[in-house]
Amino acid sequence: MDDWPRTFAQNTLVPPHPQRARQLGKESTAFQCVLKWLDGPLIKQGILDMLSELECHLRVSLFDVTYRHFFGRTWKTMVKPTNQLSRQPPRIIFNEPFYFHTTLNHPNIVAVVEVVAEGKKRDGFLQVLSCGFGILRIFGNKPESPTSAAQDKRLRLYHGTPRALLHPLLQDPIEQSKHMTLMENCSLQYTLKPHPPLEPAFHLLPENLLVSGLQQIPGLLPPHGDTGDALRKPRLQKSTTWHLDDLFFTLYPSLEKFEEELLGLLMSDHFREGASLLDGGTLEVLERRLHVCVHNGLGFVHRPQVVVLVPEMDVALTRSASFSRRVSASSKNSSGNQALVLRSHLRLPEMVSHPAFAIVFQLEYVFSSPSGADGSAASSTSLSNLACMHMVRWAVWNPEPEVTPGKVTLPLQGGIQHNPSHCLVYKVPSASMSSEEVKQVESGTIQFQFSLSSDTPTERANGPKAERRRSSRKTPASPSGTPAPTDQDLAAIQDSPMGPGLSLSQLAASPQSLTPRSSSKIPPQALDSPQSPQGPQLQESVLEGRVSHLEADLSQSSLVPGTPAVVDHLQELPFTPLHAPIVVGTQSRSSRSQLSRAAMALLQSSGFPEILDARQQPVEAVNPTDPVRFSPQKEESDCLRGNEIVLQFLAFSRAAQDCPGAPWPQTVYFTFQFYRFPPETTPRLQLVKLDGTGKSSSSSVSHVLVPINKDGSFDAGSPSFQLRYMVDPGFLKPGEQRWFTHYLAAQTLQVDVWDGDSLLLIGSAGVQMKHLLRQGRPAVQVSHELEVVATEYEQETMVVGGDMTGFGTVKPIGVHTVVKGRLHLTLANVGHVCEPRATGSSSLPPSRSRVISNDGANFFSGGSLLIPGGPRRKRVVQAQKLADVDSELAAMLLTHTRAGQGPQTAGREADAVHRRKLERMRLVRLRESGEESGSRRISLLAQQSTRAQHSRDLQVIDAYRERTKAESITSVLSQAITTHHTLYATLGTAEFFEFTLKNPHNIQHTVAIEIDSPELSIILDSQEWRYFKEATGLHTPLEEDMFHLRGSLAPQLYLRPRETAHVPFKYQNFSVGPLAPPQAPAEMSLEKDPESRPLWKCSAMPTKHAKVLFRVETGRPIAVLCLTVEPQPHVVDQVFRFYHPELTFLKKAIRLPPWHTLPGAPVGMPGDDPPVHVRCSDPNVICEAQNVGPGEPRDVFLKVASGPSPEIKDFFVIIYTDRWLAEPVQTWQVCLHSLQRVDVSCVAGQLTRLSLVLRGTQTVRKVKAFTSHPQELKTDPAGVFMLPPHGVQDLHVGVRPRRAGSRFVHLNLVDMDYHQLVASWLVCLSCRQPLISKAFEIAMAAGEGKGASKRITYTNPYPSRRTYHLHSDRPDLLQFKENSFQVAGGETYTIGLRFMPSGSTGQEEILIYINDHEDKNEETFCVKVLYQ
Repeated sequence: MDDWPRTFAQNTLVPPHPQRARQLGKESTAFQCVLKWLDGPLIKQGILDMLSELECHLRVSLFDVTYRHFFGRTWKTMVKPTNQLSRQPPRIIFNEPFYFHTTLNHPNIVAVVEVVAEGKKRDGFLQVLSCGFGILRIFGNKPESPTSAAQDKRLRLYHGTPRALLHPLLQDPIEQSKHMTLMENCSLQYTLKPHPPLEPAFHLLPENLLVSGLQQIPGLLPPHGDTGDALRKPRLQKSTTWHLDDLFFTLYPSLEKFEEELLGLLMSDHFREGASLLDGGTLEVLERRLHVCVHNGLGFVHRPQVVVLVPEMDVALTRSASFSRRVSASSKNSSGNQALVLRSHLRLPEMVSHPAFAIVFQLEYVFSSPSGADGSAASSTSLSNLACMHMVRWAVWNPEPEVTPGKVTLPLQGGIQHNPSHCLVYKVPSASMSSEEVKQVESGTIQFQFSLSSDTPTERANGPKAERRRSSRKTPASPSGTPAPTDQDLAAIQDSPMGPGLSLSQLAASPQSLTPRSSSKIPPQALDSPQSPQGPQLQESVLEGRVSHLEADLSQSSLVPGTPAVVDHLQELPFTPLHAPIVVGTQSRSSRSQLSRAAMALLQSSGFPEILDARQQPVEAVNPTDPVRFSPQKEESDCLRGNEIVLQFLAFSRAAQDCPGAPWPQTVYFTFQFYRFPPETTPRLQLVKLDGTGKSSSSSVSHVLVPINKDGSFDAGSPSFQLRYMVDPGFLKPGEQRWFTHYLAAQTLQVDVWDGDSLLLIGSAGVQMKHLLRQGRPAVQVSHELEVVATEYEQETMVVGGDMTGFGTVKPIGVHTVVKGRLHLTLANVGHVCEPRATGSSSLPPSRSRVISNDGANFFSGGSLLIPGGPRRKRVVQAQKLADVDSELAAMLLTHTRAGQGPQTAGREADAVHRRKLERMRLVRLRESGEESGSRRISLLAQQSTRAQHSRDLQVIDAYRERTKAESITSVLSQAITTHHTLYATLGTAEFFEFTLKNPHNIQHTVAIEIDSPELSIILDSQEWRYFKEATGLHTPLEEDMFHLRGSLAPQLYLRPRETAHVPFKYQNFSVGPLAPPQAPAEMSLEKDPESRPLWKCSAMPTKHAKVLFRVETGRPIAVLCLTVEPQPHVVDQVFRFYHPELTFLKKAIRLPPWHTLPGAPVGMPGDDPPVHVRCSDPNVICEAQNVGPGEPRDVFLKVASGPSPEIKDFFVIIYTDRWLAEPVQTWQVCLHSLQRVDVSCVAGQLTRLSLVLRGTQTVRKVKAFTSHPQELKTDPAGVFMLPPHGVQDLHVGVRPRRAGSRFVHLNLVDMDYHQLVASWLVCLSCRQPLISKAFEIAMAAGEGKGASKRITYTNPYPSRRTYHLHSDRPDLLQFKENSFQVAGGETYTIGLRFMPSGSTGQEEILIYINDHEDKNEETFCVKVLYQ
């Protein structure tokens, strides 16, 4: 059949530019483009007069702007008549879609659309004219792909022909070139969008091939309906598995003669081209390989299988596992003709019954040069011995659709004719004098047996039956007189099945000897199993040996009869583990309810201090329910540049939903983080009950907050606690005012409320800060009543599903929220007039330029070599004594002076200069004081001693100068080429800057760039460089392929003489220091002096340094960049706290909110979600976000290893929506509290006892145990007790759960003197419900009633008197007249019940537990109460 040759010849592609084709490791993206219509007068009147029967069509080609290279294949639309141009407005309608996929995701890869008119000239010949063209940008300047929404776009058209794009004067951006002339009122309407449905058909379509939906693609079924578009929703044809056995090659005139001529021609080619062979000067055949793959006329539909062929004689005589045999011209041991045989069978599961599907065979030879001169020491596995690989023959079998199993003989092809691998093939013999029959065998033949596999698995090549079937076949005759293999030989050939492995030549393949070709990213499964699907884009690289291949596995395990022929690897199925996703925002929510007037009056009369503005006037109060009209321009034009943010904690009240039996805390403290200030922990605040609460509806405000002094006392007359944050130009970095305004407008402040005594988390509250925007007002304040919500997580085994809590919100599975109380908080923003700060160390440098120049660091301004800190700016330097400016020299002189006084201490060396001054002052006073002769004699002796000392000092100084001169001069010269720059970096944010590097010499240099910090990197990708330039508004030059990369070595940059280049850098830090504060409140302290340190500098974040060296080929630096990095606090959007058993793994899924609801997200369609990228500040935390389909919820998965109790692991999760991780859109803080796990299996209503071991510390501590569920868990001792040092003591715990199920209970041991956490446990309850013996039902009226009293009877089943205890799972709804009773044996006792009223209608099931004297459950009654 000629379907495959015709399809193959019609679909030849032009490859991309070789430089572009080297970009490996990118996934292919599918696109659909619909060309709708042309608008405007496209065809001039002169053409209309010259041609008749005028028609029009469009041509589309792919073009690389960077390298001015057309590639792929030009696609044409249907021809349309031009009579539609007579209408108004003139329009030609096409509405034709075309499809393609490409891995070249680069802004300079474009599609060129050409408008072509064709018509007949007056002489009748067809004339084709170009009427204009347009440049269709497939990939925008931003790295993300085009939007998924199919929006109509308008393409501008230019005069001329697309061949003009090859002119060197047209530089990018081409659309802005002065040589391009725009066609007025002419455009093309089109849509372009990604087309994911095309991805399953990637293996049938080569990359960069433009195809129409109307074109028949081999391997695809025809489309449904009348549309005719098979690529809109492609449907694959069913594939069948074909088996090839008994495969052998016959080469003309014989294998020995063929290889002898081939080696001779290769060696002569090497010598003629001047390429010397390795060592010996000879070549030998290292390996003979066969590439087999299915081809659909467009490309290979699967990664080719590569197997090794061996000569027939080697298999028959030795059955050796070696794949390498030297073939030399002098070898005469072989007699007769031989064939190349395959020692395995081939399985092709991707064959499709289609006329264009064919099987391609490619014979490849691998040659090597022996290491010794005589070739005796040749090593087939040595990397240096491999010389080259060449394809010598190929064949194509295009079977009939109704072909039956049997033997097939095919002629081999070679020479210059076009082949599927697109490479040169060894020549074929001259056939000018040969007949057609001889031509079929002169190039060689390939023979094989083929068969089809049935739907059910067979025993092919696995069992002895298959062996007998193969050996009983008739021996095929070999063409050209070649003797066919015998039955025994065939059995030996088939003994070793095919398996995955690497051939010797593949292990020794030298990349330098191979021609680089384009390749796509290879999935991991493609390297393991021959059945893994892979697109045709792999065929070129596979044929050149750049990826691993499959061959016959001759290991001992594969030779055992009965073992499977092909060992398939398990394929991973798409599976998402169920991790109980936590919806962002459920932990912090603020109440929208407004305080009643009575509650506001009660707060007003409580004596809270009033917040005043800068003029000492009361601050204007706003209603928290009023909408905020935000104008950024009004905020920026405000003359009051300073913002004093005030947080005033007023009161904390119990929620009505909270269990009334639970104890209420006596003290509380709060933790939060405002903006990028350090995390705040307030001191403990006393809860003081207000007088008169409970008598009116104002009882929602029950306790005010009062600060506690250090001695434990408090003053109830001065309630509330205030915190102030000053945000002024001295604190903000240049340009940060806009970010701070956006923070107030969009963010929610999360406040965690803690019990000040038990150190247990009560809950969290969230408050919106948008009302703090002053909008030109001098000051503003707002009061909130916030719900404090506690979040409880069930155990992972109990997670089964979720439910809907409201419109558009999903309640996370396994997560329960309980309102614990209400926090009354006042926020205020007071404006201040900011005076200009004096320039000093505490002010931030105003320069925020992103271009760093080294022009000022190329000269030496003079100065002392011994003065630290580098050269001074002053040209005149005052002379000073060397001992006064160099402490090391002064210490040496002092040690030399006092050498006879014994060893000196280190502290005396520090005072060397001071001691020398005292000695000189003593000599001066001695000379001035004495006039007697004795004094004169002493003075003369002192002078002589001083002269001798000075002489010795000069010798020491001279030796010291000679020793340090070279080092000092080198240090000063290096400072002359050093540039210093300061960066202010925040966690996760990429700080982009460019360094202007100038070659100071008159010769060219290749500069190696060395960086000593892993957080500082060079931007190597031009797309990433362009993205940061656009984000920062930088307009410096941009270059493609700027750096030369050499594996793990430093990047290199080529500089011409005196040339200047901009080197892009990016500093990004994902790690932070220890952040988790101790789980304890802060102590009351006085405010520190705000001027004592820079406002933008946090003491907990140390300064970092980084150095960049620019070295030339000789190793000398030509420039040095020293960076000082000042880490800045970052904004935290959400805080998550997890309590988990120690030394285990926490696995959680946090669900992201919809993209369009995130703060800072651009306005767009809700379904247009960008890809999400996640990074974590802790490298030991596994954090990932899976890409899901459009409209699907997105989860961030966390896997954290918890430490020993009571460690708190604190890390940050940073969310990005841009490809280059430039600016985070969300920053989460995750706190993991590691607790000692105690598993308790118990029965509801029954007391279970256990003991915990307490180990004393180094000192005596006064401790007390606290629990999160005091109604269900009690400790003994219950109060404060002494924990002896280094002692062991038991803490007895009694657990009586009220309801069945699994949940966590927290138990803390707290030091009551210092309010520190000594130990912490996580009690994991697994509680089952007891057997219910009786059931009752009662009806009651709902509302504020008096309740109801009922009685039930209980009979003692024992013969003796017993004591029983009564408990209930709902003590808020049922109370007992007596909690315990005694009853004689066999008698009946009446139990009095008191049912409390319920505020809502419905039904409740209340369990009554009757326990014995040991608190074990005897019976359980169930009472169903109907509230009507």
